[in-house]
Amino acid sequence: MHNFQELKIWQKSMDITVDVYKLSAQFPKEEKYGLTSQIRRSAVSIPSNISEGAGRNTNGEFKNFLGIASGSSNELFTQLILSERLNLVENKNVKHILDALIEVQKMNYKLIQKFK
Repeated sequence: MHNFQELKIWQKSMDITVDVYKLSAQFPKEEKYGLTSQIRRSAVSIPSNISEGAGRNTNGEFKNFLGIASGSSNELFTQLILSERLNLVENKNVKHILDALIEVQKMNYKLIQKFK
């Protein structure tokens, strides 16, 4: 069992989630049950799966949850790009989140490799 709060990947993914909530608050009200909801759920899924996996009994179980977090990070990446293409947000407001997300994806990949 790992202390997830000490994991840099969890800390960074929590920061991303906060930034995504702030960013998506700017979306039009008609997106409340569409992209706003979806983008927030995928953002929350990343640190949630990291923490859930860290609390499991084996590294193999942890690795499986890191895989789910990886999928959620790709989903979030896609949704952020879509938000920009739909002109819901400007590139300058999305770029720092995308850059942080790439960093988390790299960290996640390395952590998964560690458990192989």
